[in-house]
Amino acid sequence: MGDKPIVGVIGGSGLYQMEGLEAVEQRELETPFGRPSSPVTIGTLKGRRVAFLARHGIGHFISPSEVNYRANIYALKALGVKWVVSISACGSLREDYEPGQIVVPDQLYDNTQNRERTFFTGGLVAQVSVADPFCLDLSEWIAESVEAVDGEVHRGGAYITIEGPRFSTRAEANTFRAWGMAIVGMTTSPEAFLAREAELCYAVMAHVTDYDVWHVSEEPVTAEMVFRIVEKNTSLAQRALTALIERLPLERACTCGEALKNALSTRPEQIPPETRAKLALLVDRYLT
Repeated sequence: MGDKPIVGVIGGSGLYQMEGLEAVEQRELETPFGRPSSPVTIGTLKGRRVAFLARHGIGHFISPSEVNYRANIYALKALGVKWVVSISACGSLREDYEPGQIVVPDQLYDNTQNRERTFFTGGLVAQVSVADPFCLDLSEWIAESVEAVDGEVHRGGAYITIEGPRFSTRAEANTFRAWGMAIVGMTTSPEAFLAREAELCYAVMAHVTDYDVWHVSEEPVTAEMVFRIVEKNTSLAQRALTALIERLPLERACTCGEALKNALSTRPEQIPPETRAKLALLVDRYLT
């Protein structure tokens, strides 16, 4: 299968490493957008090379607003990754999405304010389609893998990303429910959009940790509550990832790998040389 990892795992709250990896190495990477959140751990799992990155740093010291999402996605792209699985903690905005269960969302609402949302600045414009922001194929394989290890999974639902690091007020949570959102978290935007710009397949395994604060019969969400559920679900996530690795085909059949094909708006001769060099990994095949 070669030495390049084709599967990338971005671990969120409580998941800082991958169990069962063999032939492990760590890479300290630099990107045109700075350093990723953590060294990238690369190892073999079920015969496939897998790259693991801790979104909040080893030991969770990076706030959701301070995560260098561009560096994280660029680093995985540079390593040769094609599929990216995001492990995320979330609050439920629906009665039937219960704490301890898994949600594989199919829609995304970006309610953040203070984040770099695109690779394409500095004289090169790209306008990618994100009507369906998650890879449908990868999402289904994740759901099947959770079921294969006896986890309870919900397919679909809109994920709203809030700025954080604070949790929502009751008014905010009830507004999100009125909007039709299913779960709330702090990290999927702009991560999913950057993955699409990098032509990576991206999907989320979201662990429901609480009912946020709209559910008046439950205690308000706290960090301790979140980490208690995440710790309980860490084993499930590890087992589901192992099952997922076995399901992934050698080649992609979706359109994620051609997201930039008709998205570049700037004429090649107008692109500043320094910008073209900075984004060569993403755009060279369309400009040469």
